[in-house]
Amino acid sequence: MHPVLAIGLRVISATLITVAMLVVVFLMGLISAYYYVEREIPMIGDLKYTPLQKPLQIFSEDHQKIAEIGEIRRTPITYGDTPKHVVHAFISAEDDRFFQHIGIDYHGVIRAVYSLVLTGEKGQGGSTITQQLARNLFLTSEKTYKRKIIEVFLSFKIERELIKEKILELYLNKIYLGNRAYGIQAAAHVYYGKNVDELTLAQSAMIAGLPKAPSKFNPVVNPDRALVRRNYVLRRMRELGHITAAQFETATNEEVSSSLHALKTPVEAPFVAEMVRQVLFQKYDKRAYEDGYTVYTTIRSDHQKAANEALRKALLEYDRRHGYRGPVANKTPKIPKSDDDTEEGERDELLNDYQTVGNLVPGWVVKI
Repeated sequence: MHPVLAIGLRVISATLITVAMLVVVFLMGLISAYYYVEREIPMIGDLKYTPLQKPLQIFSEDHQKIAEIGEIRRTPITYGDTPKHVVHAFISAEDDRFFQHIGIDYHGVIRAVYSLVLTGEKGQGGSTITQQLARNLFLTSEKTYKRKIIEVFLSFKIERELIKEKILELYLNKIYLGNRAYGIQAAAHVYYGKNVDELTLAQSAMIAGLPKAPSKFNPVVNPDRALVRRNYVLRRMRELGHITAAQFETATNEEVSSSLHALKTPVEAPFVAEMVRQVLFQKYDKRAYEDGYTVYTTIRSDHQKAANEALRKALLEYDRRHGYRGPVANKTPKIPKSDDDTEEGERDELLNDYQTVGNLVPGWVVKI
């Protein structure tokens, strides 16, 4: 046999043996790891019916919202009702191989091992969306090797039980996105005052950038950091072919328009809402604020509005009959310290100390 050919065959043979040994070692390690954490892997039950913590909602007889009570703001949304660009934004930001892997991303694992070998420190493991869901549903966020191993096997279980679309639906409804907002629908309400299907591409990318660090990339508190993160998500969407060059250009040029939006309730009946809250709390304790109860009262929204207007009108007339009682406060304007300080700006700032009540708006009397 030709010597070069013989050497080549020996190299190939040695390589195949090495690969086979590595596969055997990997499988043995996987089996050992499973038996090591088997007793601590949670029973996942039927994930299709996983309850999501939802606030108590109180409505009028004609289905107008009176109040929403609870620490968490969440409005679940189905995968079918989620716009494709929102789905693509989250996948691009968190797990671009979501529809290909079986629960863990081997590319991410290889990166983490490579970082450990080179630096001796744990690097970013590239948690998949399934792993994040497993952690959110069943585990804590502690960073230990044992918890990570449990998370991996739990992810395999979830992937066997549910189709990809259902996993993503649970994730998008469960994920914390800052400012008491859990899930994409609540985040759309909190940051933009609109439903998720009304979000622009740039706004969707902004929300998709939040799971990594909801405080750090909060568009209200840290608009500059949020803008960098948003543009990164848009760039990933472009690289993965989810958006066109023109869409990318338009979205990256869109200004940050986020602001905190309080919950809007068309019916003003706080005393009725408090009565309902007390009854529900006596019956269900703290579960009343978490189990998603919906209560319909006998209040009619048009009657309540008329009653509120009549009461305010009567109180104003009563107040006028007793004469002017003077201003709520007197302030002496400060001397401006710089060109940026103006008397008008100071007035606007001081007015923030006084609430608007009904149609009574606080204002300055500067001249008589």
